[in-house]
Amino acid sequence: MKIDRAARYTKDHEWVRKEGDLYAYGITDHAQDALSDIVYIELPEVGEEFAKGDTLGTVESVKAASDLYMPMDGEIAAVNEALISSPEVINSDPYGQGWMVKFTSTNTGDWDSLLTPEAYEQIEGE
Repeated sequence: MKIDRAARYTKDHEWVRKEGDLYAYGITDHAQDALSDIVYIELPEVGEEFAKGDTLGTVESVKAASDLYMPMDGEIAAVNEALISSPEVINSDPYGQGWMVKFTSTNTGDWDSLLTPEAYEQIEGE
């Protein structure tokens, strides 16, 4: 499986990458592979605030539906609207065009609690 060395990870197979003052978020290559063909995604509205661990949306595949969890405290600054009509992009490019939301963090210390690429590789196969 591919991983993004510039990102941090959650045990739920989600990634977060710093992009200037924002954090980009999506699901990992491992997660999209496990879900198989993604057919639908529900994402939050710009301006919504979430605490770390809150459900921010849902991704559905031909196999299952899975909740998406906010990896850090923050406010949604951008939503990848292209995924609404083309959710399969998540399967083909999970770390690039398959990003789901970008957010500002209200607790930048949350970044330090995320898994490094090396730590994520240790749990990736679990």
